[in-house]
Amino acid sequence: MAEHKDCNYKNGHLEPCAPLAAAYVPFQQENPPTYGNTEALMRGTLFPGLDLPFMNVVNKTVPCAGTPLGEIMALGFVIKELNLYLDTHCDDEEAFMMLRKIIALYNEGREKYVKKYGPLSVKDSIYTDSYKWLCDPWPWEYTERMGHK
Repeated sequence: MAEHKDCNYKNGHLEPCAPLAAAYVPFQQENPPTYGNTEALMRGTLFPGLDLPFMNVVNKTVPCAGTPLGEIMALGFVIKELNLYLDTHCDDEEAFMMLRKIIALYNEGREKYVKKYGPLSVKDSIYTDSYKWLCDPWPWEYTERMGHK
């Protein structure tokens, strides 16, 4: 590693002199820009600064985008992304407020979805008046327009 002592590869960007064994992980700054919920799910990250496509492959669609199930999935993904971000940026009040807002939207949307289409998990039995976990149709059996296949 002595030959890399003058290489400034540990400051957040990958220098040409960086050793190949060192993984490149970009550093996130406070209040980074974010994708919208559905685009975040499609891209695999909420933060454009962390969007490093593997082998230049970029996801172009989410099969259930624009459906109630797709919206719930996107909100759940954003919750997890904000959770991970706040683990390292716990003083970012804006991100924390966004997390609270997204959790409220997720809970409201999930409750409405379960009442209309049925449970997404057995824990959703709290929103139903009878045990419907094994009742058809399953969430993935809906088309884009939420009609049963």
